[in-house]
Amino acid sequence: PEVRVIAFLALLTLDQALATARTGQPQLQAAAAQTAAAAARTDEAHAALLPQVSGNGSYQRATANFVSRPGALPRQLSTAGGSESFDSLGFYNFGVNANYLLYDFGQTRNRWRSAAANLDAQRAGERTTGSQVLFAVRTTFFQARAAKELVGVAAETLANQQKHLEQTEGFVEVGTQPPIALAQAKTAVANAQVQQINAENGYETAKAQLNQAMGVEATTDYDVADETAPPIAGEDGSPDTLFDEALRVRPEIAALADQVKAAELTVEATRGATWPSLGVSSGVTDAGGQLPGLTWNWNAALQLSVPIFTGGLTRAQIAEGQANLAVVRAQLQIERLTVRLDVEQARLAVRAAKGTLVASGDALENAREQLHLAEGRYETGVGSIIELGDAQVALTAAAQQRVQAEYGLAQARAQLVKALGRE
Repeated sequence: PEVRVIAFLALLTLDQALATARTGQPQLQAAAAQTAAAAARTDEAHAALLPQVSGNGSYQRATANFVSRPGALPRQLSTAGGSESFDSLGFYNFGVNANYLLYDFGQTRNRWRSAAANLDAQRAGERTTGSQVLFAVRTTFFQARAAKELVGVAAETLANQQKHLEQTEGFVEVGTQPPIALAQAKTAVANAQVQQINAENGYETAKAQLNQAMGVEATTDYDVADETAPPIAGEDGSPDTLFDEALRVRPEIAALADQVKAAELTVEATRGATWPSLGVSSGVTDAGGQLPGLTWNWNAALQLSVPIFTGGLTRAQIAEGQANLAVVRAQLQIERLTVRLDVEQARLAVRAAKGTLVASGDALENAREQLHLAEGRYETGVGSIIELGDAQVALTAAAQQRVQAEYGLAQARAQLVKALGRE
């Protein structure tokens, strides 16, 4: 399918972004197609357990010149007179054949069950892809949200610097400040303008990345909503409780567990190849040299196939299957360790981000007070332009730090949602 072209409304919420990704993100479409292919392979494996019926028809025209063969009976040779001829005869042959596997010690059935387990693993893999896509959307949404806040910080800084420039122009004009203060104020305004341009460009870039995460072609002529990441249920709970939930829910664990089951069934199916298999077949034919006068026949057969010697092929296949099973079991254990680490890292990141958010809030409040005092001192002629500039820089840095702290908490919570296997 082609990438969707969408025009968003003036304001894009997180729920709208997630819904957009769920309905058409190409990665989800690819995962769904892989699941459909796995379902088809399961049906293919199941087909061997059902009767196999085929029909055939042929028409042959050939000469009937006699050819003696070594070992022919004398009376046949005695009737071998006559010369060769290009005269030909026609022969029609129509038939229907049916075959059915009665028993093969579970070989075919276990292969079908293995394919079904792989289908379950692929379905879990599709959920894994969905989790990754939604995580990317949440991350890029809050990146865009932070970039939007930084635009506001840059705009506030520029407004303050322009106000300081106007004050400095008046002070220099009346002689209470030296001309160098005016040059410094102009430089600060120019730098603030550069910061605002960069912040606006960063916001547009973040929205373009959000469009990619949602899987759409869209303009960036919209704003992201002023949303914060809500608390996650259980984020302050016991690590063991969170880990147990992740083991139950994480699709990666389910996928590997299904792969282990599929590998076990594959080994059992291969072992079945060392035993005989029993089947039945039946057919009906209608044949003759003239269509109006064909002659029918019926046949039935019971077939027993016994593997006597295969050159060690089956034994090697069993060994390969057991080795593959050991690999998948090890991968499952590795994934359990990874899930434990994911949950622990995300939980600790949330806790640290909460503390950082509180501290950054205090720093921002103090920086605002510092700038207020510096502006008062500057207005009364006690403070210098350098002191005022330092206070403005401190406020801008504190505001940016506050934005980053808010984004850090949103990112940590998005990571915890993914680590727990929630949507």
